[in-house]
Amino acid sequence: QLQAFGGGLAQPGGSLRLSCAVSGNIFRISLMHWYRQVAGNQRELVAGIDITGRTLYAGSVKGRFTISRDSEKNTVYLQMNSLTPEDTAVYYCSMNLKRTPQDNYYTHYWGKGTQVTVSS
Repeated sequence: QLQAFGGGLAQPGGSLRLSCAVSGNIFRISLMHWYRQVAGNQRELVAGIDITGRTLYAGSVKGRFTISRDSEKNTVYLQMNSLTPEDTAVYYCSMNLKRTPQDNYYTHYWGKGTQVTVSS
């Protein structure tokens, strides 16, 4: 239900833009996040954005990555600039959302990952 796009191969210093859209009926999305995971390591938070547009970033990406959202399209983006080999990972999006006004709680959804490889 969440599908991420935009992964691929980039050279060091290059850029990639990830996007993640959710399908189906959506009433409201409160939080949107990007995580990444290197094989053998725990999944780590990269960036997040709330319904007001307030953002947070991992220290390792601050100043290089920008998270944004399009609430009309139910989509979250991650603009990644000045990429380094250390950014190589599988990137996952997640959202906390309600599908109807009658939902009492926000439900957390994970998207399928997209591979980002930074190499010369």
